[in-house]
Amino acid sequence: MKLTPEEVRRVAALARLELSPEEVERFSGQLSVVLDFINTLNELDTSGIEPMSHALEVNNVFRADKREAKFPPETWSANAPAAEYGHFRVPKIIE
Repeated sequence: MKLTPEEVRRVAALARLELSPEEVERFSGQLSVVLDFINTLNELDTSGIEPMSHALEVNNVFRADKREAKFPPETWSANAPAAEYGHFRVPKIIE
């Protein structure tokens, strides 16, 4: 499928690219080769192949989110300069 220079300019305008006349000619040939390759892929029989989003099987490697206390409050508040009711006490910064 040979792309015309006008089609290349239209695609460039959609991509907000400014191309010189030399680039239009060069990209016309290069894009035509890409489209020809895609057309050969369209000739393949893919009726028995399931659609996939990734070539390899991808598994979630993250653990499940569980809310749990890792340290008792007296442990983490022992080094705090001021703690009150299980929270850190900080100086007021807004008047």
